[in-house]
Amino acid sequence: MLLSRYQNNLLEAGCDEAGRGCLAGPVFAAAVILPEDFNHPELNDSKQLGEKTRNQLRLEIEKCALSFAVAQVDNLEIDQINILQASVLAMHRAVDMLLLHPEFLIIDGNYFKPYTSLGHACIVRGDCKYFSIAAASVLAKTYRDDYMKKIAEEHPEYHWHKNKGYPTIKHRSVIIEKGLTPYHRQTFRVRNPRPDAVKTIAPKL
Repeated sequence: MLLSRYQNNLLEAGCDEAGRGCLAGPVFAAAVILPEDFNHPELNDSKQLGEKTRNQLRLEIEKCALSFAVAQVDNLEIDQINILQASVLAMHRAVDMLLLHPEFLIIDGNYFKPYTSLGHACIVRGDCKYFSIAAASVLAKTYRDDYMKKIAEEHPEYHWHKNKGYPTIKHRSVIIEKGLTPYHRQTFRVRNPRPDAVKTIAPKL
């Protein structure tokens, strides 16, 4: 069973991203604030759910959330700052867009840069542990999938409607044959994070 809160004293938003390991397209991120009593037996890490279930859950999350937002960082920005920093930037942008301002953030993974003065906790496999992070993973994934299906119409030979930009054998073989599109990423460097940006910035309350 997933948990509702990491801490109980501050208004909490869960954040997650989708598309970090792709060869093409943006990285998307979502931030979600759920009611304290939110519960859903099917909600989990989006990677463990089928497409139909994810799309159904997206509607329920958007209906029930106190506030939610989805943002992206495109492939050109990714090439400029690297995918790790772009993933954090996408989460920052999603939090910026929330209509209800959180007081604490819980982040899927082990790396995050502080957002303004808010405390945060990085939680490895957080999308399997907390409802709000799982909800963010579903929104980020479904919004990104929709985007990739749309741009697949411009370049159907790359099969983005199926692979969503991930490095499948088919995707890589078409790149070898036809080259890169304006949507492809061209750099894949990941700089080491600062030690003070990792783990938890605030104590568990």
